[in-house]
Amino acid sequence: MNEVFQRLFAEHGLITAFAAVGVIMWVSYNISKYLTFGRIHGSAIAIILGLVLAYVGGIATGGKNGLADIPMFAGMGLMGGAMLRDFAIVATAFEVDVEQAKKAGVLGAVALSIGTVLPFIVGAVVAIAFGYTDSVSITTIGAGAITYIVGPVTGSALGASSPVMALSIATGVFKAVIVMIGTPFVARSIGLDTPQAAMAFGGVMGTVSGVTGGLAATDPRLVPYGALTATFHSGLGCLVAPSLLYFAVRAIMGA
Repeated sequence: MNEVFQRLFAEHGLITAFAAVGVIMWVSYNISKYLTFGRIHGSAIAIILGLVLAYVGGIATGGKNGLADIPMFAGMGLMGGAMLRDFAIVATAFEVDVEQAKKAGVLGAVALSIGTVLPFIVGAVVAIAFGYTDSVSITTIGAGAITYIVGPVTGSALGASSPVMALSIATGVFKAVIVMIGTPFVARSIGLDTPQAAMAFGGVMGTVSGVTGGLAATDPRLVPYGALTATFHSGLGCLVAPSLLYFAVRAIMGA
């Protein structure tokens, strides 16, 4: 019977992946509701559970793709791939009120600039503090502080080592979780209650998953606006990190 179910799940990998994620989300939101009383959003808990399961899958199989290396969960590789991820991100933009978005044009641009440069500087300083001296590694880890997407993109473009790119991803994931958990706690004090404020917040924070999860726990109506600028943030980071920011780091470090 077990073999029958394993073959069935493997042959319908994507459906199995959606079902597995559904179960994880159901468990996560119940943990959020009954154990944290809503203080930690279910999305943040789901990310943590996903990382734990990916680690367990990697240990169990000795592979590099987490649960996707287990045949019955191979659909996770497609579901978690770039195609469906980007589709989900773009889909959030369809709920944006264009008139509200126009009002935050200049503010959004300024927020994007600050949100790209400031995290990069913090990430680069941390990399130097931990002993990295070459420009490629410093830039890659700094780019990871922008988002966990920008980090590996930058590392691939500059030829960074696999451990450094892994660190850049870990930096970005850590930032996403912190933003997701912390947003509801600081929303009132920073005036995060309008579409314009959400767009500025999304531009400064830059992590799509962190911003959307945090805003969902604060006010679901603000999610599309924060996601809009946060999405542009990743694209901007992928453009400037392996080029302008890399040359700036190289000029300072001399190597």
